Amino acid sequence: MVIITGSYLKSLRKKALLSQTELAEKIGISQAHIAKIENGKVNPTLHTVNKILSAITPKETEKCKDLMERNVKFISPNDSVKKTLVIMRRYGISQLPVMKNSMHIGSVSESTLLKNFEHIEGKRVRNIMEKPFPIVDENEDVGILPALLEFHQAVLISSKGKICGIITKLDMLR
Repeated sequence: MVIITGSYLKSLRKKALLSQTELAEKIGISQAHIAKIENGKVNPTLHTVNKILSAITPKETEKCKDLMERNVKFISPNDSVKKTLVIMRRYGISQLPVMKNSMHIGSVSESTLLKNFEHIEGKRVRNIMEKPFPIVDENEDVGILPALLEFHQAVLISSKGKICGIITKLDMLR
């Protein structure tokens, strides 16, 4: 596993033979901001990290199916919130899609659970679930993902109309 740090981004930038100024111009931020990121003086947003990575890494035609986690865990709107917590802990995951009759109808994340913390005892998933994750085809280029993951906890991947995988923000950073 690679941890994205300022020094790591700096090494990638140098491998790409780009100056800080050239990188800054490519992604639309200041050279000074690039310097602060590389020196660990500021923590960049996920959006900025994604822009830097896309500008300094070779343009591959990696597909969503190459990056997705295939073993997707689902919950039902009728499941208890307690069952949701057990699944999330057991598998070390931060979010779950809610499925009903093979249809993706909502989602539950750690944030959802925290927002409803005082009121989850005895509740069903349908009472706390949030909007569904976006769905993209397995053959889509991974370049589509950063924009979606800015606004969603995860993206579901489909093949022939059926959910076959999931990609989270953490998957993108790996």
